[in-house]
Amino acid sequence: MAAYITLFLSAAVVNNFVLTRFLGLCIFFGVSKSLKASVGMGMAVTSVITLSSMLAWVVYNFVLRPFNLEFLKTVVFVLLIASFVQLLEMIIKKQAPALYNMWGIYLVLIATNCVVLGVPLLNAESNFNFVTSVVNAFGSGVGFALAIVLMSSIREKLVDADVPKSLEGSGVAFILAGMLALAFLGFSGMIAV
Repeated sequence: MAAYITLFLSAAVVNNFVLTRFLGLCIFFGVSKSLKASVGMGMAVTSVITLSSMLAWVVYNFVLRPFNLEFLKTVVFVLLIASFVQLLEMIIKKQAPALYNMWGIYLVLIATNCVVLGVPLLNAESNFNFVTSVVNAFGSGVGFALAIVLMSSIREKLVDADVPKSLEGSGVAFILAGMLALAFLGFSGMIAV
């Protein structure tokens, strides 16, 4: 059990895909303008990463490996993820139209988000068993959600701040992301996986 907790914390904080590996930045910068949208996107990305990693593990270990088709894993994983995102988009559009409109194009971008694809690929390359894959995927999703919620919280506070004209918008967002990345760098080496 301790190994799973360590893996979860490592995926969420120490090896955070957004702030230490700099993956998934399109959605990170695009959605982090609003806390409400960021919380929802964090939950959506976490669920897509976790569910697609579960299915990817099953397909990889019971279909691709036995038939020596490992070279197709990227294509197969992209198709699995795109299917999950399409299903999620239909559910959100039907159940929460306001959230669907708030996310806009970024909901569709989950399918091409490198974090969502990177986690199942990392699980396959690391030869993780099913439970380890799920823990790593869930931790990575929680890490993405943590990063985007932290960023949106800070950006909402900056609306009232006196930011120089030359840094408004993307400029200050990149500076904030760099500062968050430096803060998360402080966690490196704390957990050995």
